[in-house]
Amino acid sequence: MTKFAGVFPGQGSQSVGMMAAYGDLPEIRSTFAEASDAVDQDLWQMLADGPAELINQTVNTQPLMLTAGVAVWRAWLASGGARPAVVAGHSLGEYSALVAAGALQFADAVRLVRYRAQVMQEAVALGEGAMAAVLGLEPDVIDAACAEAAQGQVVSSANYNSTGQIVIAGHTAAVERAMEACKSRGAKRAVLLPVSAPFHCALMKPAAEKLAARLADVSVQAPQIPVLNNVDVAALSDPAAIRDALVRQAYSPVRWIETIRSMHADGVQAVYEFGPGKVLAGLVKRIEGSLTIEALVDAAGVQQLAAA
Repeated sequence: MTKFAGVFPGQGSQSVGMMAAYGDLPEIRSTFAEASDAVDQDLWQMLADGPAELINQTVNTQPLMLTAGVAVWRAWLASGGARPAVVAGHSLGEYSALVAAGALQFADAVRLVRYRAQVMQEAVALGEGAMAAVLGLEPDVIDAACAEAAQGQVVSSANYNSTGQIVIAGHTAAVERAMEACKSRGAKRAVLLPVSAPFHCALMKPAAEKLAARLADVSVQAPQIPVLNNVDVAALSDPAAIRDALVRQAYSPVRWIETIRSMHADGVQAVYEFGPGKVLAGLVKRIEGSLTIEALVDAAGVQQLAAA
């Protein structure tokens, strides 16, 4: 049997009606019903009706994307799909991966990511923080540009997404200086991203402290499937260590390039993306093109691949 990994997307993959392609798979609606009960809000109606501005608010995006990933995972298992050798999630997607691996209870995770979104949004006033994608430069060159541009403010690499695509985050002015510094070093493009907060940088430390206090009251179990985390690219089994990694993840970069390379080095031959969209499938292809990559973006994809 092919050794495969499962990956779960985070913010950026959301869109109005994104679960419609999964048709009448019962696990999709039941998972959204469970999540809606957990946060006392009809997430399915929000997702179906929009508007986009509503689902793009991080306080809504985070529980929606967590639920979407878990719903597709459950549909995969119900269709007879095998369990992967390892799982990982991009940023918020790490919570979906932990639910899939049995480390977090789903309802706890939905409430937790809504709180995570709230404290992240509150950590930096609107307009004071920014994120930008830099294309066509090596990570060490971007890190040097950020160090030069900081000038007493915060700006650093936030997402090592793929070869040639790095996201930076920090104070708005510092991010803009870093963008110019990257362009002067040969970046193909440097563009601001439409996000509401500068995630995965030092400005998120106040949010991380609040998240740590909330996590202390959440039950965490040893995962039944290894979960490669974002912050250390390590599979942890101790609940206290998992909590600590989730806290540090809030203000540390997502090491996605290393995550996929670690899977490949460990003998993984295929990567399946559990959730709507193909964002991670595209990143994985650029990182390690020899891997077989499948995005489970609709009911037919889930059922056909599970059967195979």
